[in-house]
Amino acid sequence: EFELMRYRVNDNVNLPFRLIPAVQEEGQTKCSINLKVIANFSEKLFATHVVIKVPVPKNTSKSKIKNSFGRAKYEPEQNSIVWRIKRFPGKAECMLSADLELVRTVRPKAWTRPPINVEFQVPMFTASGVHVRFLRVYDKAGYHTNRWVRYITKAGGYQNKI
Repeated sequence: EFELMRYRVNDNVNLPFRLIPAVQEEGQTKCSINLKVIANFSEKLFATHVVIKVPVPKNTSKSKIKNSFGRAKYEPEQNSIVWRIKRFPGKAECMLSADLELVRTVRPKAWTRPPINVEFQVPMFTASGVHVRFLRVYDKAGYHTNRWVRYITKAGGYQNKI
């Protein structure tokens, strides 16, 4: 097994996930976050090792989180809710809703709302549409080829603004 090529594409990319966030700040002591994630790839495929980091205000004291699948928990050291999903099926939709309790601060400061970060791998999916059509290996040592190409799409810097 060897790596044939590695490339980066910035234009005309078919994004594997669509994120729809909704944040509602209720005064200075409460905040609710709803996030809908939709997989835009074939139902025959699935994403693995999906980690979605949803930022929360720094003065968050408690959180009540509900999610449709996977595990989600508030991690105060990262100032975010970290949602882990082992296998995310194609064309699936999932929801996360969080009710946050905030500590009242002496000088209220507006929350800047950093972007949501997503990490994932989607085997056999190419976001760019690039496919290997033909490959020939010339090797005098008698290298035996197998007719198999493995495509893996990984998140480099997948962010979605709230």
